[in-house]
Amino acid sequence: MKKSHLLLASAAAILATAISPGLTSSATAQEESETAMSDDPYLWLEEVEGKQALEWVEDQNTRSLAILEGDERFEPMKAEALAILNSNERIQTAALRGDYAYNFWQDETNKRGLWRRMPIEDYLDGNRDWDVILDIDALAEEEGENWVYKGTDCLAPDYERCIITLSRGGSDAAVRREFDIATKSFVEDGFMLEEAKATTAWIDQDTMLSGMDLGEGTMTDSGYARTVRLWKRGQAIADAPVIFEGETSDVGVYPWADHAGDKAWAGIIRSVTFYEREYYLMDDAGELNQLPLPPKASMVGITGGQFIISLQQDWDHQGEKWPTGALVAMDPETYAVTGLFEPTERQALDGVSAADGVIYAELLDNIKGKVLKFTPGADGWVQETIALPETGVVSVVSVNESKGDLLVNFESPLTPETLYHVTADSLEPETLATSPAFFDAGGMVTRQYEATSTDGTKIPYFVIGKESVLENGPAPTVQYGYGGFQVSILPTYSGLTGKLWLERDGVYVIANIRGGGEFGPKWHQAGLKGNRQIIYDDFFAVSEDLAARGITSPDHLGILGGSNGGLLTGVSMVQRPDLYNAVGIGVPLLDMLRFDKLLAGASWVGEYGDPDNPEERPFLEQISPYQNLDEDADYPVPFIFTSTKDDRVHPGHARKFGARLEEYGHSFLYYENTEGGHSASANREQSARRYALQYVYFLRQLKDAE
Repeated sequence: MKKSHLLLASAAAILATAISPGLTSSATAQEESETAMSDDPYLWLEEVEGKQALEWVEDQNTRSLAILEGDERFEPMKAEALAILNSNERIQTAALRGDYAYNFWQDETNKRGLWRRMPIEDYLDGNRDWDVILDIDALAEEEGENWVYKGTDCLAPDYERCIITLSRGGSDAAVRREFDIATKSFVEDGFMLEEAKATTAWIDQDTMLSGMDLGEGTMTDSGYARTVRLWKRGQAIADAPVIFEGETSDVGVYPWADHAGDKAWAGIIRSVTFYEREYYLMDDAGELNQLPLPPKASMVGITGGQFIISLQQDWDHQGEKWPTGALVAMDPETYAVTGLFEPTERQALDGVSAADGVIYAELLDNIKGKVLKFTPGADGWVQETIALPETGVVSVVSVNESKGDLLVNFESPLTPETLYHVTADSLEPETLATSPAFFDAGGMVTRQYEATSTDGTKIPYFVIGKESVLENGPAPTVQYGYGGFQVSILPTYSGLTGKLWLERDGVYVIANIRGGGEFGPKWHQAGLKGNRQIIYDDFFAVSEDLAARGITSPDHLGILGGSNGGLLTGVSMVQRPDLYNAVGIGVPLLDMLRFDKLLAGASWVGEYGDPDNPEERPFLEQISPYQNLDEDADYPVPFIFTSTKDDRVHPGHARKFGARLEEYGHSFLYYENTEGGHSASANREQSARRYALQYVYFLRQLKDAE
């Protein structure tokens, strides 16, 4: 609640040829979907823990790991990655809560991690003598569970009672247990939820709101809670009364609570689609009243009794017009709205954090970072800018909700992170810590270019590498992209990429294609549903521009993406195999005619379209990588990686894509981690292994071929 990250050949031509009014009926579309299922010979690979499916996975892992781990560079690269991930010189960032700084730490000794804290004054003075609250390694051993720490939700204002979320193996489904910091122990007979994709929100020490899987009728088609219950201490969750019900077609229904100032606010968020929601406020009598917000809006915090709203659409309200991307404040009594910020065409708010009496907003200005500070004044909200370095990425690490001070991070591709502290009454940051340089950036440069997409739009991208390598191209190059869900892909510092790739004369490219949030909601919405081809065209335009500048060539160019980015690279491989010689496809969506039937897939219909909708299915048929693989095409050898425990994007996508490649006689490499969730790794050793596999693959494909 305190921070919200704002969670074609021509599109017109594609839609004109793919969708004709009256071409198919809804019933026909459903029949086509069922026929596609019956014609799919690899449905058995969707059985996550199925014996035959796991045997296929084991065979592919054995074959592929023999190649990649057999490469003489693998072990040194894995050791380099693990040294960076476990380095004790890493910045020990913290969450500021009341009088304490909290930190979660993993290293070579504490593989699952330590949750710990110290007084804020000690933390700001540079003390690193933490008080361990919970040792996850010891807990896992004691309970015989493969626990992966997923975070805490502590009750303000003293933050002594918390809900700790623990996942078995890293999946999204998790166990939630009440914990008492004072005694460093779980509360006997306290609030507890069994493994599920559940939600909780504190109202007071004896009362919570919760959405939970309690069997038939309690979950949406997307696999999230459909109901929210008012849960009292000592009460079984199944006996708690339902106070709100959504529809099974909703993405989910979630409780929210905010203990801003001296008042506890609480309510319900009904996510009708991934991007459209309704907000309900609970009054003193326990009644829920819907707030008069537009569907595409997010409440990102509360301060001074004002609700802070981020707009993802234009809004006419009480005779005033507010544009897409604006930040406004709303009085919960009168619903009167005042403005805080309206972005220009090349600006976007990338995150908003609220504290008592102050709002902080992360601003992207042509993909350069700033932190804006807003405070209420006699004549409206006062906007100021925190005095941070320019031309880099800035991100708010933590805001102390009760005191208003913050921790903020600055970095750039060749500049390691610096952590700053800013007090509530100042704009001048104090340096707390600087990360060491995890790779030798001597002779390296960062350059920003623009490519021209098929509709004439300028697509910015960043190129990072040794200047001598860039000047003497074509160079082995990895182009990274995402292009969806309004997620901004920013030029941050990566010790892993620097050490494993840039130092080995590789070039790394970050493509700021549409679908992301780099220029606000409109940049994202330009590529929704049937307009999605423009996202892929943007990505291809960057690839072609890299070749035109002589930085790389198709023989030396690889691409990388995960999740929605895995869909991006899968589409790119199928549509433009001529552009690439390596394709990294991580935890991907690849069967776009069944994505909505698998795990959380139904929640993404608002992004991709509905395969059962006769007006939206033809476009999905046109782009779906799994269905569009061609037996006779000349594809680069892809590296596909996923996780058995990924309960967000089903591993069946990756498995079936690999099986179809195998059927057609195309070469591919495949690695499926048996745990790790959507991150494809459950601990730092697994992360180091995956990064080493990834960059060994790119070296083999892009550098060894020289």
